[in-house]
Amino acid sequence: MAGWIGASRWLRRRRSGAPGEPHEIAYAYLVPVAALYGLFVLSPLYQGGWMSLFHWDGINPATWVGLENYRDVASNPQLRTAFTHSLVLVVFYAVLPIALALVLTAMLSRARQRGVSVFRAIFFLPQILPVVAIGVAWRWIYAPDGPLNGVLSTIGLGGLSRGWLGDFTLALPAVGFVGTWTTIGFCLVLFLAGVQNIPTDLYDAAQIDGAGRRQEFLAVTLPGLRNELVVAAVVTTIAALRGFDLIYVTTQGGPGDSTVVPSWEVYRRAFQFGDFGAAAAVGMTLATIIFVVVVVLTRALEPREA
Repeated sequence: MAGWIGASRWLRRRRSGAPGEPHEIAYAYLVPVAALYGLFVLSPLYQGGWMSLFHWDGINPATWVGLENYRDVASNPQLRTAFTHSLVLVVFYAVLPIALALVLTAMLSRARQRGVSVFRAIFFLPQILPVVAIGVAWRWIYAPDGPLNGVLSTIGLGGLSRGWLGDFTLALPAVGFVGTWTTIGFCLVLFLAGVQNIPTDLYDAAQIDGAGRRQEFLAVTLPGLRNELVVAAVVTTIAALRGFDLIYVTTQGGPGDSTVVPSWEVYRRAFQFGDFGAAAAVGMTLATIIFVVVVVLTRALEPREA
């Protein structure tokens, strides 16, 4: 209520030409943002949580079931497998891209080489492509008669050829590799931009102390990229946990359930099985896990005051 009062006072002062108080100016900007956030974020979240307490097919009256849908999430082996697959995708979407981007950053940040901007743009290119287009392209690459198997046959490794997205063991890593290819450019550009904000005096001091490239990276570059690491870890982990479009385009959860993830289960339970309450329960569980993971990553990686 105080926010709306402060905002209205600020508007009256603006109309009269008088300067507003600092807290009134803050309220004037924060209240509309808070209203939009509540309308487009908190309200759907509340409705999803309420829906998860019912069995509802989208047409007939909903039936109250309380926490039964959540008990199913905790006890259903298929759902546990889906969440396990998300953890595997975190390795491909977050751990590998961040590690590879750090290696590339160490190679490029201190090197005075021509073409670095072009190299960076090429790596960032997957970030500006639609995920659907990426999925269609890689589905063609992984096809039994696709370019990947063609290259393997050309170099004498035809025995490794297979339908990659139809292999029960390799389908999930194959999709995960696409995630690595997609997110490494984001991490690389983020880290290279962060390196530019590190004072050059720190590198000069490390060189005077006799530090090599490895010691220089560990003592100067890596600590200087802590904020960028937080952003990269949070963004890529969220992408791994909530990923749906790439799974939908490439495998649709197959073969069998080998690439099923929670977001695919939300879609399947809602639009294939017609149980919107169960789908909402899976979605709310996934949202809670993402929230907890983001908080843990932020607290673990954020700078600590001495």
